[in-house]
Amino acid sequence: MEQHRTRPPAQGTRRDTPPLPPLPPQGGREASREPGRESDRKQPRPAGGPARAGAPRSGGPRPASTGRRPAPPLERTVRTVRRMPNPRLTGLGGGLFSGVLMFVIGCLDELLFGASLTVYSVLFLPVCLLTALWVRGGDLLSAPVVAPIAFAVGLLPLSEGGNGIGARLMGLVTALATQVGWLYAGTLVAGAVILARGLRRAAARRQTANRR
Repeated sequence: MEQHRTRPPAQGTRRDTPPLPPLPPQGGREASREPGRESDRKQPRPAGGPARAGAPRSGGPRPASTGRRPAPPLERTVRTVRRMPNPRLTGLGGGLFSGVLMFVIGCLDELLFGASLTVYSVLFLPVCLLTALWVRGGDLLSAPVVAPIAFAVGLLPLSEGGNGIGARLMGLVTALATQVGWLYAGTLVAGAVILARGLRRAAARRQTANRR
């Protein structure tokens, strides 16, 4: 009998075998890309590395600083003045305040400056100013009245004279006559402050009446 020859198995793939299809893109990145993203990727990035999420852009408006700006000198001065003590003295209280203070100033002047009437008279001006500022609104007219009395009381330890009462009074009158200019200046300072406070009170009353 005649035996049919069997062909050996062909090693490898045949040439006429169709090629395998290409592999799909990984994770679907190529398919999920939008057409507008390609133009974004082609734009050059600014130097300094990629921008972080949430970081402000260099070209955009800068965020406002949270720190407080220092107050101007005038505002700081007003705050300092408001923090100072602001008592309200009656007419009698203003007279006692100015008289005792000027007597203490006279004693210190005699001990430290050898009874200098110029130093005493210069220190009389701020005492008149404080008395006019601290007296209450109902007793404004008392400040110019008590100023000369306080000036005379403070001259008692400074007046030159003998041990008798008459000699002391003559020394006091002489000191008042030589320092009368400073006496008038202190009284005018007190009167100007009282006038300004009176006008301010009158303006406040008018505003209150107009609102009602």
